[in-house]
Amino acid sequence: MTPLERRASGSLSLVFAARMLGLFLVLPVFALEAARYPGGQDAALVGLAMGIYGLTQGLLQIPFGMASDRFGRKRVILIGLAVFAGGSFVAAVADNLLWLIVGRSLQGAGAVSAAVTALLADQTRDEVRTKAMAMVGASIGLMFALSLVAAPVLAGVGGLPILFAITGVLAMACMGIVTWWTPPEPAEHKADARPRGGLREVLRHPGLLRLDVGVFVLHAVQLAMWVAIPALLVQAGLEKDRHWTVYLPTVLGSFAVMGLTLFPLERRGYLRAVFLASIGLVGVVQVALALVADRPSIAALAAVLFVFFCGFNVLEASQPSMASRVAPPHARGAALGVYNTLQSLGFFAGGAVGGWLTKHVGAQGLFAVCAGLTFLWLVIAWPMAAPGRSPSPEEVLADEAQAT
Repeated sequence: MTPLERRASGSLSLVFAARMLGLFLVLPVFALEAARYPGGQDAALVGLAMGIYGLTQGLLQIPFGMASDRFGRKRVILIGLAVFAGGSFVAAVADNLLWLIVGRSLQGAGAVSAAVTALLADQTRDEVRTKAMAMVGASIGLMFALSLVAAPVLAGVGGLPILFAITGVLAMACMGIVTWWTPPEPAEHKADARPRGGLREVLRHPGLLRLDVGVFVLHAVQLAMWVAIPALLVQAGLEKDRHWTVYLPTVLGSFAVMGLTLFPLERRGYLRAVFLASIGLVGVVQVALALVADRPSIAALAAVLFVFFCGFNVLEASQPSMASRVAPPHARGAALGVYNTLQSLGFFAGGAVGGWLTKHVGAQGLFAVCAGLTFLWLVIAWPMAAPGRSPSPEEVLADEAQAT
């Protein structure tokens, strides 16, 4: 990476990390803490308060992504972060469940993931794009692991209000990072500097559609797994407040494996093979979970989760990189908006359908369905080709000068 690419990747990874830490801190304790609010005995309202973030985020990813194509990435990111911070502070001062729902919906309305990813794509070359996206994925994974340890401690000090207040402060810090640390947008990506593509162009692109299906399946399976895995760990004899001792080492170990495999193999031209193998790996993990669900052991679950995170992290790094490279540059924000919308809908579907499957067919049935869905994704993804390197802005200008 060049110094500018390292600066862009580091700053935008930090934006993702700080924003996601605020969100992850709430999740492990939300249901228990929300029950203390007036109206908190209504499980449906508590579920709505928890899930409405994903709904508003899913609805607004495409508009924010398209707006970043038209009006500039940084401007849209700052607006979205301001909305997210405002929602966090509304939730922090909420004294009943209704205002908690309002705050959570405003948090989701700050749907800047597509714009941030598009800006990172604008500021990195194709040959280092996967590495840049991996930095983002690693930062999110680390924040998830950290939240599992920190959330119960912080909630014990000040409940949900302190967690939401921390989230709002982190969002404001992200605004400062984007303003003063993230490199300026390339001139050709600023507002009104180039022709803009429409949503129809993105939705007709076969390569993008395969990746959209993939991100939906990946995150639906991920969230569906976590409907059943905590119960399996408890059944295996691991207390709830000790689950992080399994999650943290498996996540960190998988990052090391990703660094030693994905980047060297991509440089040698094996990105497609690694990508498809990772999908297969996630499917095999679902089969393994179905087999151990009857008599789970901590060692078996830890081993299976390690393998899962190895495949998951490769896919988390390579999929957005590939989407940004396959997308027409003038419609990159729209393409990543659709991509992130499918990601949010995958979370929603995984939680809702995963809970229903666990209730009606048990953990084994849940993992069997996840395995079938993953192998169907493998079939859909099989015809894809690894995206080629697109010319840099300097090469485009040189070609235009030579043509004239």
